Amino acid sequence: MDPEPPTRRPGGRSARVRDAVHRATTDLVAKCGPANVTVPAIAARAGVTASTIYRRWGGLPELLADIDARRSEAAPECVDDLREDLAAHAAWTLEDLSRPGGIAFFRAEVAADIDERRAVMRECLRRVSDRFEPMLAAARDRGEPAPSLDAVLDRIVAPLYFRVVFSIPGTDEQYARGLADALLDD
Repeated sequence: MDPEPPTRRPGGRSARVRDAVHRATTDLVAKCGPANVTVPAIAARAGVTASTIYRRWGGLPELLADIDARRSEAAPECVDDLREDLAAHAAWTLEDLSRPGGIAFFRAEVAADIDERRAVMRECLRRVSDRFEPMLAAARDRGEPAPSLDAVLDRIVAPLYFRVVFSIPGTDEQYARGLADALLDD
């Protein structure tokens, strides 16, 4: 009989380290801006060694991407109504970008060197696409007319990023939800 593989506890030290490093990174990015955050500063604030961060994440761009991916897990659940699902995800995207440090993470990801930037931007686009594509596919499966993913990216996601990056007044939940309505009403 083969021995059973060791079981991993959910949580434990690994989860505590991840939470502490994520919290420290988010705090420092919000406080100092991404250009002024270093792995040693994060490590000191999190109470771990810099080598722990480098070993686990590789560097700051990968750490920021991991934090962004974990935040994406908190996106709203779909309710099987395309209009409401698109509106809720548009509002959540705006809230995520507008939170302390939210857009700073995006700016930090695009500030990486050219090869890292391409990889990180592809990953960012994949995460955003993965958030919207299932609701579009589900709507099509229900027989509802659904826009393409490209239309969602062009008409909902891109305007939100643009308006948050440039701090355009009036970029609020009503605006975000209105983008979804406008897309579906065309």
